Amino acid sequence: MTKKITRLFDFAYNQLDNKPIPKCFNTKTDGKWVPTSTQKYVEQANTISRALLKLGVKPKDKIAVVTTTNRVEWCILDVAILQIGAVNVPLYPTISSSDYQYIINHSDAVLCFVSDKDLFKKVNKIKDETQLNDIYSFDKVEKASSWESLLELGKDTSNQNEVDLLKEKVNENDLATIIYTSGTTGTPKGVMLSHKNIVDNTKISAKALDLEPGTYRVVSYLPVCHIYERFALYYYQYIGYEIYFAESIEQLGDNLKEVKPHFIPVVPRLLEKIYDKIIDKASNLSSIKKALFFWALELAKQYKPYNENGWWYHFKLNIANKIIFTKWREALGGNIKFLVSGSAPLQPLLTRVFTAAQIPVFEGYGMTETSPGISVNDFRNKGFKVGTVGKALESITIKIAEDGEILVKGSSVMQGYYKNNELTAKTIINGWLHTGDIGNLDEEGFLTITDRKKEMFKTSGGKYIAPAHLEGTLKESRFIEQAMVIGEGEKMPAAIIQPHFEFLDEWAKRKGVSFKDHEELVKNKKVIKRLQKEVSKANKTFGKWEQVKLFELTPDVWTIENGLLTPTMKMKRKLVKEKYNHLYQKIYQNINN
Repeated sequence: MTKKITRLFDFAYNQLDNKPIPKCFNTKTDGKWVPTSTQKYVEQANTISRALLKLGVKPKDKIAVVTTTNRVEWCILDVAILQIGAVNVPLYPTISSSDYQYIINHSDAVLCFVSDKDLFKKVNKIKDETQLNDIYSFDKVEKASSWESLLELGKDTSNQNEVDLLKEKVNENDLATIIYTSGTTGTPKGVMLSHKNIVDNTKISAKALDLEPGTYRVVSYLPVCHIYERFALYYYQYIGYEIYFAESIEQLGDNLKEVKPHFIPVVPRLLEKIYDKIIDKASNLSSIKKALFFWALELAKQYKPYNENGWWYHFKLNIANKIIFTKWREALGGNIKFLVSGSAPLQPLLTRVFTAAQIPVFEGYGMTETSPGISVNDFRNKGFKVGTVGKALESITIKIAEDGEILVKGSSVMQGYYKNNELTAKTIINGWLHTGDIGNLDEEGFLTITDRKKEMFKTSGGKYIAPAHLEGTLKESRFIEQAMVIGEGEKMPAAIIQPHFEFLDEWAKRKGVSFKDHEELVKNKKVIKRLQKEVSKANKTFGKWEQVKLFELTPDVWTIENGLLTPTMKMKRKLVKEKYNHLYQKIYQNINN
């Protein structure tokens, strides 16, 4: 008889009891995919649990975990921690040593697990300033306690009875994890999620995604420290996927072609990059092939679901799919049933184009504070509408406050912020989570996000500006990779733009624009004039008060590494503005003069 899944580690045991998978997890080692079976996964989790107990770890103890890439040890450790009643505190690999010090101290972590030498150095640097008892590494690292030593310590099964007893005592409402939001502004907040929060969200999300339980393949590559990928790993175990860990984001394309996955979650920035690369390649095709490609692309841009465009449109689209878009599908492995996009707003253009190319993109909406899913699009029962984030998941209630803020209620809403009752009380009022996002619900129940409440601003003329919408439209240009609309308290909005240098470099060479570096390129009059053309095109879709009157170009790329993007590639507005304050001042000096 199948046991009810109420705790996060129950997903692993449910798979073991009902349909153990020989290739549950798969890791690339020496050029070959090496599988870990469900049986070995659970056995090693119990081994590590026994070792943790021998180290003195107790229920409710916090254990920090940080890994450069997703890997099987993370999943084994997750079960090992949770089934003895301890709490998993995942950390981003890209943050600074000082951030590690803050989070490790704030969370009261007693142990820290890292994946490799570089992360060990970062954490070890601040170890003496924390209450950490030890740092363990998955890879063999000099001076670090090893994962292998824990497997050795846990070989002795004499305390397995203690593991089993503790496992039985874990309640669905117990704290399972504290996830520190990377945040676009301010100090990281520790979101407390219970077993029930994430289990319930996993189950209702599984109903919302049109895949029956079965053996599918998936590539895991988004940061596992983020709730989106963390939830996804539980979902994969629940449905019965074979999980393949990408070697790195740089090798993702090769891994997709090898694994041929049936599903992958995506963030908008990844889809933007894929789309930009496709367009760049097409621009260099011979005249006939190029003409065919852009004919197909223009068709795709007009896509509407449920045959709204009529039979003649779909007749042409079928031809486009056979001669052009088949190559897009092959680049993703050829088996993709659909993609789910989350973590940031997705350009409707991308939803239309990829879905027309028989790579359906279902945009969803969620937050760390909601474990994460709130709503999602789905082809079934007319549940798909381009430009929206879909309808509320089962048992999730959404309402719009008088000021337009999206409020959410349901069993997946967090327990609160760790050690911050004041902020918790401001965020959850009468059971309603105040998301900080502005949006609207249409008569069919589709939710549209228009902006972040904190990011909306007024010009000096009293007009409200919602920057996310404007930025998304600007980024539809092949010349623009990132854009931040500014202008709070100023006469009119403007923008700081990071060009899409891969495309701009090629364009400059074709146009005979010489440059020694990007610093010189972004100051070139021809380049500025060409970008102005793109901004003017976007302005035609904006209200008069929203139009971007001036802009400045940045010579460097905004990345996770330089701190301008979060690990899920969302823009850190405060830091972008600080870094390019000289450009901000230049813009408004010109406007005011």
